[in-house]
Amino acid sequence: MTSMPVAGVIPAPGSDDRQIADLIVRNAKVFTGDPRKPVVSAIAVRGGRITALGEDGDIAEHVGARTRVVDALGRRLIPGLNDSHLHVIRGGLNYVLELRWDGVRSLRQALAMLREQAARTPKGQWIRVVGGWTAEQFAERRMPTAAELTDAAPDTPVFVLHLYQSAILNRAAVRAAGFTRDTPDPKGGQIVRDRDGEPTGVLLAAPSALILYSTLAGAPTLDNADKKISTRHFLRELNRFGLTSAIDAAGGFQNFPDNYRTVIELARDGELSLRIAYHLFPQTAGQELADLKRWIETVRPGDGDEWLRLNGAGENLTWAAADFENFSEPRPELAPGYEEEFEQAVRLLMENGWGFRLHATYDETIRRDLAVFEKLAADGLFPAGNRWLFDHAETVSAESLERIAALGGTISVQNRMSFQGRAFAERYGAAVAARTPPIKEMLEQGLAVAAGTDATRVSSYNPWVALHWLVTGRSVGGFHLYPADRRLSREKALELFTRAGARITGEQDVKGTLREGYFADFTVLTHDYFSVHDDDIPYIESVLTVVGGRIVYAAAEYEGMDELMPSISPSWSPVSHFGGYQASPPPSSTGARQADRLGEAVADAEQHHRWRVTRGLAPESAPAIFDPCFTL
Repeated sequence: MTSMPVAGVIPAPGSDDRQIADLIVRNAKVFTGDPRKPVVSAIAVRGGRITALGEDGDIAEHVGARTRVVDALGRRLIPGLNDSHLHVIRGGLNYVLELRWDGVRSLRQALAMLREQAARTPKGQWIRVVGGWTAEQFAERRMPTAAELTDAAPDTPVFVLHLYQSAILNRAAVRAAGFTRDTPDPKGGQIVRDRDGEPTGVLLAAPSALILYSTLAGAPTLDNADKKISTRHFLRELNRFGLTSAIDAAGGFQNFPDNYRTVIELARDGELSLRIAYHLFPQTAGQELADLKRWIETVRPGDGDEWLRLNGAGENLTWAAADFENFSEPRPELAPGYEEEFEQAVRLLMENGWGFRLHATYDETIRRDLAVFEKLAADGLFPAGNRWLFDHAETVSAESLERIAALGGTISVQNRMSFQGRAFAERYGAAVAARTPPIKEMLEQGLAVAAGTDATRVSSYNPWVALHWLVTGRSVGGFHLYPADRRLSREKALELFTRAGARITGEQDVKGTLREGYFADFTVLTHDYFSVHDDDIPYIESVLTVVGGRIVYAAAEYEGMDELMPSISPSWSPVSHFGGYQASPPPSSTGARQADRLGEAVADAEQHHRWRVTRGLAPESAPAIFDPCFTL
C-alpha cells in the first residue's frame, strides 16, 4: 500500500488491537481548532473517527501492520472546510457540461478556451460558462462581447453568465433560445435589442435573475448515469480545495425529489466524498404552502446519515418574500402584503419542528421578515429550538441584528462582495460598502456566523477566495472594500468555515474541530494558511483531503493515494480537457508582488505630493521622475 516515509514511527510492542489506527498522518503542523489542544503534529484515525492527537511519539501505540502512515512533510493540517451556503447538488448535476472561468486571469485566455471548446463540442450541445468569474479578475478588466463569443464559436450556442447581473449569448445561442424581435421581456428581466429591435445577445437581470436561469434551463442536460459521474467529479473538485462538508442551499430549478436522486443514490452506494446537509426550496409560485405541507408529511430534518441529511427548508419559503441581489440595479421593492402567506409558511414549519434558511440581501427585507417572526414569538414559536438563519444579509442593520439574536437566529455570509463589491460601492458609496456585510457587528452581537461562497452561479466554489476576502477585505480584482478594523483574523475566518458551519446543521459535537471522537475530516495544505502572505491565500489548495478517514483527494507527493474515479463523461466535456478551477502560481513565486509593491510606492508618492500641494508646500505639477528607467 502506498505511503510516505514513516521513519520514527514504529509499532509499539504488544499494542492493543482496539487502538490500532487505520490511518495516521504525522510530521504535520496540525491546527486543531480546539483550545484545549490547539497544536499537535500527528493524528490517528480509526473507523472514520479521530482516535488520538499528539506528537509523533505519542501515536506509536496506534501503529499496526495495516496502518497507513502518511508523512505530511511539515505541512499545515487543518480541519476540513465546510461551505455553509453552496449549491452543491445543482452544481454537481451540471459540472462536466460547464466551461469554468474560475481563476482565469485574462479575457484573452478565456476566449481562447471558448474557441478550443467549440471545436470539440458536438452539434446540438451548448457551451456554458456559469458563474465563478467576474470581469475584475481579467487583465483587460472587461466582459466579453456577444460579437466575440460569436467569433469564437460561430455555430455552437454559447451562454456566459456574469454574476446575478447579466448573460451574454452568441448568435447561435440567441437562435437556440428562441429569442426574436417579437419575444417580450419577462417580468424583472430585459432582452437587450439593437436599433432594429433584434436581440443583441445580452440579457439583463432587472433586477430578477429569472431570465438568466430560465434561458440556461433550456440547454441540454445529462442522462442519469452521467449526472452521477458529473457529481462525483464536482465533489472531488471541492475536495481539491480542502472541503469536506457543504450545506446545500437548494435554489431555483432544483426540484425535490427528482433533482436529489443523484446524491441520494451516491450516498446509498457510499460514493459521496463530501458530507452534504440539504434544504428543500418550493419551486412554483402559488403552491409553496402545498409543497411544504407535502414534505412535512413525508420527511423530517435529520433524516439521512452523516454523509447526506435533510437540514430544513429554504433558502426561499415563498417567492414573494425573496429580494434580488443584482447590485448594478436599484434595490427592489418587494410587493406589499407578502407577509400573510409568508407567515403561514413559517408557522407551518416551526409548529412541525422544521428549521429553515432564508435568502435576504437587504435590511428592508430582513425587517419585514423579523416582524413576522416576532408576531409568531407571541405564540412561543421563536425561539423554540428549531435552527433558522438568514443568508447573505449584506445590509442588515444593528437593530435587526439585535432582533435576530433575540429570536435565536444565526447568519450565513458569503463572499459575493468579493465579486460584486465594486458595483455595490459605485451604487451605495464606499462608506456603506465598508460595512457590507457587517460581520464584526454580527460577531459582537454574539450571533453564530458561518461563511460560504454561494457558488456556483456567482462566486467561485474555491473557499480560499472567500477566506482571502474575509482576511484582507479585498475583491478578486484587488478593490479595497474594508479598512483593517473590519477584517477578520485568519483564525476567526477559518472558524467561520469550520466550526460555525457545523453549528448550522447541529453537528458541532462531531465535526468542525479536530478532537478525539470527532469525524476524521481534515486537509493538508500546499501552503501554510497562517503564515503565507495575504496575496497567496487564494492560491492555497489541498495536497491531501480526508473525509471520514477516507483519502478522497491526493496530489503532489501523495498522488495516487486517493480513490479511483470514473472517467469523465461525455468525453467532449470542458472539464475533461481544461479541468475546473484554473490554478496559477501564487504571487510570491512570481514577480507580481514586486510589481504590486512598486505600484503601491508610486501611489503613495502621488498621495504625498497631493498632501504637500494642499498645504502650499509643492507646485500643482506632478512630482518629477528622477529614474530614467521609469520615463515614458
